[in-house]
Amino acid sequence: MAGKMEIERKWMVSGWPLTDFPLLKEQSMRQGYFSVRPTVRIREEAMKNGKTDYILCFKSGRGIVRKETEISISKDKFDELEDMLGLPLIPKIRRTYELPSGYHLEVNHVDEGLPTEFWYAEIEYPTEEAARAYDPAADGLAAYLSDDVSEQPGQSMGEYWIQTRLRPQ
Repeated sequence: MAGKMEIERKWMVSGWPLTDFPLLKEQSMRQGYFSVRPTVRIREEAMKNGKTDYILCFKSGRGIVRKETEISISKDKFDELEDMLGLPLIPKIRRTYELPSGYHLEVNHVDEGLPTEFWYAEIEYPTEEAARAYDPAADGLAAYLSDDVSEQPGQSMGEYWIQTRLRPQ
C-alpha cells in the first residue's frame, strides 16, 4: 500500500455510540510499537467473520495531519516481529459506523477488562479544512464526541504503548 496523508480527529468516548447508524464492519485488532517518534507499528486486523490482515505501519508527524505508509506482511513475518517486541500487544475491538454526513466513525475499545481499559473514536477526512470544520452536532453526536483530544500531546496509541507496556504501572 502506498503512503498517504492521514487526516483525522480523535475523541475520548464512553462505550459504543447509542445510535442506529449503519455498522459497516467490526474488527478485532492487536498492535505493538517498535518506535513512537516516528511511529513504527505492527497490527493484526481480524474482520468479524472474515479474513485477517497483518500490517507494518510507519507514521510521521503529530496532530490532525500525519504521513502514513502501510505494508502488508505475512502472518509468519508478523509473528516474528511480535516475538521481537517481547511485550503483550494492545488488543482492541473497532466498530466502524457510517454517519449521516457520509464520514465513517471508528469506535475503539482498548484493553477490555484491564485496569487501563478505555474507549476512543476517530473520523478520517479528505482535507485538513474538512477536519477542522466538522461539527459532531451535524451527525447528532455533540454529546458523544464532546472530548476532542486530536491535538493534545500524549493521546496517541503509541504513547499508550509506552505508558502501559514499556512502563507498566
